[in-house]
Amino acid sequence: MDVFEALYTTRAMRRVKPDPVPEEVQRSLLDAAVRAPSGGNAQNWRFLLVDSPEIKAKLGPLYRDGLQQLWDGHYKDLRDSSDPQARKVRASAQHLADHFESYPLMLFAFAKDDPTGGSIFPAVWSAQLAARAHGVGSALTSILSIFYPKQTLGVLGVPSGQGWRLACTVTFGYPLGRWDVAPRRPAHEVSYRNRWDEPVGFEIDQPLWRPSP
Repeated sequence: MDVFEALYTTRAMRRVKPDPVPEEVQRSLLDAAVRAPSGGNAQNWRFLLVDSPEIKAKLGPLYRDGLQQLWDGHYKDLRDSSDPQARKVRASAQHLADHFESYPLMLFAFAKDDPTGGSIFPAVWSAQLAARAHGVGSALTSILSIFYPKQTLGVLGVPSGQGWRLACTVTFGYPLGRWDVAPRRPAHEVSYRNRWDEPVGFEIDQPLWRPSP
């Protein structure tokens, strides 16, 4: 797969089939993850794959409660918005919560001595890009790490007192939807040069990569 196709079409895929993700794909995404750069090349990360129905059944209620707390708090405006795009985003996020236990594969990423996430998230994104190359969709969420970190570590058997912090959870599965370039605000509307609010010096009105006709 062309690298730009992977970069431009790897968007959150929350509606997926229950079909298992083959072991060769799991091997590929983990091997890609550990090739990512990390601060001081310390590689202070751990990756935990979950496909156990029993484990997912324990985490699902925690995830749904965490999302509900977001709807009632930080995401209240999004929850109450009548904007079509907001409704679409809301429905997609709620779908993940409602179907948490049905995702065939999850990746829990842990980091140590990485308060900014600058080491762990490049590795996670590499795993997601590798999954995309195999036609597997993914979606990253931090709800469990924000609202129920201790409980999640307990369910997953993570040893206490060693400094491991849950950075995020990624769901994987073969998508029900189609791959496409996601609509986004143009880069020149969110980018500056040299000083804040100074124009970046060019405009990009259309995505620079598009699939071939």
